[in-house]
Amino acid sequence: MKQLFTLMALLCYVNSTNAQTDSTVTTKKNDDTIRIGNIIIINRKNTDEKHPGTSISVTKKERQEPKNVSTNWLIVDFGFSNYVDRTNYSNTENYLYNRVGPARTAPLGTNDFNLNVTKSLNINFWLFMQRLNLIQHHVNLKYGLGVELNNYRYNSAISYRKENPFITGQAPAPVVFRDSVSFSKNKLAADYLTVPLMINFCTNTVNQNKGFSISVGVSGGFLYNHRNKQVSEPRGKQKVENGLGLEQFKFSYIGEIGLGPVRLYGSYSPTSFYKKGLDMRPYTLGIRLSNW
Repeated sequence: MKQLFTLMALLCYVNSTNAQTDSTVTTKKNDDTIRIGNIIIINRKNTDEKHPGTSISVTKKERQEPKNVSTNWLIVDFGFSNYVDRTNYSNTENYLYNRVGPARTAPLGTNDFNLNVTKSLNINFWLFMQRLNLIQHHVNLKYGLGVELNNYRYNSAISYRKENPFITGQAPAPVVFRDSVSFSKNKLAADYLTVPLMINFCTNTVNQNKGFSISVGVSGGFLYNHRNKQVSEPRGKQKVENGLGLEQFKFSYIGEIGLGPVRLYGSYSPTSFYKKGLDMRPYTLGIRLSNW
């Protein structure tokens, strides 16, 4: 009976001192062991014949603090690519070429660059992202390295060439024109090696999958490959790769919002990803598969 009162007193004391941090009580299959949060109470039977009875031991498992630098490997993004068109189509220099024939086709305009939004995909692969503690693990510096794959799927029949195929005797220069065939697939793909840099705020410092987090910052991208891929009945599969008049570097504002295990990301570039002629400012939206 004395041991029972002692156990009850210990339970009351532990419960009152830990109610604000963790009130979850877990009892193992062995009825002699009780876990209350990070407190473990063990009621051991004394096997010594000279001193029969039981003994009670209380241990407290120290709470592990998160690391000042933590690394998340192999993160994947699935989303959509698009752009804000701010082109002045009355002054596109020689980048847009209008094939004026017997039909007297209209000059290229914003409708020629409309996208099939459901097929204009953005897929990113981040080799790693690291989080550096700045203020009590609630405010962190977040950075990483990865590749961004942007696909712009056109509804129209525009084509890219490294030089104008209709005019000879000019210095080679990239050009976009309205083609004479109908494409079942017509896309511009742009791939970047990208370094993001963000300030991260999180409410749960131990496990961000159980809290709210938000990150904002910037990224710098290097264009390592781009191409115009087309599929049509008269020409089959075609691909014109690189040298199509895109900027080599891309600067973007980026952000990420997490609620529990769900993470959404977005980016917006305030400058065009074309060198001249077109003023297209790309943005992305999607879901990020990440531990934090």
